[in-house]
Amino acid sequence: MIPPLAPDGARIISVDAIDRKILAELQADGRLTVTELAERVRLSVSPCHRRLRALESSGAIAGYRAHLDAHRLGLGFDALVFVTMHEAVQDTVQAFESAVEDIEQVVAAQRLFGDPDYLLRIITRDLPAFQRLYDERLTTLPGVQRLSSTLVMKDVVADRGLPLEHGLAPGRTSQRTAGRRSAP
Repeated sequence: MIPPLAPDGARIISVDAIDRKILAELQADGRLTVTELAERVRLSVSPCHRRLRALESSGAIAGYRAHLDAHRLGLGFDALVFVTMHEAVQDTVQAFESAVEDIEQVVAAQRLFGDPDYLLRIITRDLPAFQRLYDERLTTLPGVQRLSSTLVMKDVVADRGLPLEHGLAPGRTSQRTAGRRSAP
C-alpha cells in the first residue's frame, strides 16, 4: 500500500510505538543526547540513533530550536489580526503571503477557509509598537480589504507538542511491528 500524501505533497511516513516515544521525548526536550534519548525509550544507542536519523531524513523531525520567553525578552504585546481580502486571486494571495513572511513580528500566519481569510499572530514590545506596525505595514499589505484585531489576554495552551498517540492516522504503524512485538 502506498502511504497517503500530506498537504504539502510529501508522503506520510509510518511510525511505530518506539518512534512515537522518540518523537514525544524530543518534543519535551530537544536537547537530549542520543544516549539520554536511548535510555528514555529503552533502546540501545545504535538503534536509537538509526531511528532518530530516519525520522530526521524523512522530514518527521523538521528541525530543532530553542523556545524563547517573549515577556522576559521585552516582547509583551501579543495580538491576533484577522485579515479579509478583497478577492482571493492567485497573484494577490502570493503577494500578500510573501509580504507577510517579511514582517518579523508576525510569528504565525494561517490561511483560513471562509471569512476571514487569514489569521496573523503578532508579537511586539508594546501597544505603540503594534500601532506603528499596524499603520505602516499591515494596512499596506497587498489585497487587504479589512483588518480586525484582538489582544491575547493569556495563553491557556501554548506550544503544545503534536498529539502523537491519538493524532496519527489509523493504521500508521510500520510493517515490521504491525501485529507483533519485535526488537528495533
